[in-house]
Amino acid sequence: MVATGPTPRQFVDMSCAEFIAALGSKAPVPGGGGASALVGAMGIALGHMVGALTIGKTEYAEAAMLRLQKEAERLQEELLALVQQDAEAVEPFIRAYRMPQDTEVEKTEKARALESALRGVCVAPLEIMKKCGAAIGLNKAFALMGYPPAASDAGAGIMFCKAALFGAAITVYINTAAMTDRTFAQKINGQADALRSEYGSLADQVFETITDQLR
Repeated sequence: MVATGPTPRQFVDMSCAEFIAALGSKAPVPGGGGASALVGAMGIALGHMVGALTIGKTEYAEAAMLRLQKEAERLQEELLALVQQDAEAVEPFIRAYRMPQDTEVEKTEKARALESALRGVCVAPLEIMKKCGAAIGLNKAFALMGYPPAASDAGAGIMFCKAALFGAAITVYINTAAMTDRTFAQKINGQADALRSEYGSLADQVFETITDQLR
């Protein structure tokens, strides 16, 4: 059993204060991955807000903005689901970690279970990275096409998504570092590295563009 506290299925239904309290506790979940997913969802919600502030102003293409909002809603829901998925993936790892290792057979079984669990806990953070990358690109579109006075919200959303991207990346790295299959670990690290490089750079570029326009 995991440490006492809210079950993973409750996290997205918590108030902000409750989630922060759970995050700051010694319970194993939520952790960096789940927090990153939530921050990413907040980031794309800021982009959606830019769309809401833009629609209805005659000089903007409403159909295009509605399409962006629909995509933002999808990403937001997927990121919220990943808060849950990340927490649930930790449970098999904790069970594996607590397995006995008094005999050679037990040691072998525990090692196998841990390796499998480590692969499992990498799935959600890597997916969070992909969603945050897409959210950064979408927030760029909101910034370029949206109501100019709301560009700062798109910029804030982009940096939220970048923080979430990097938070999920380091969650990947801490788990791959413990893997015995180094070929697989380096493959996963390479995917995380590529996402961090591409979308981290894009976030910085767009943020600087928005900042230059506002100052």
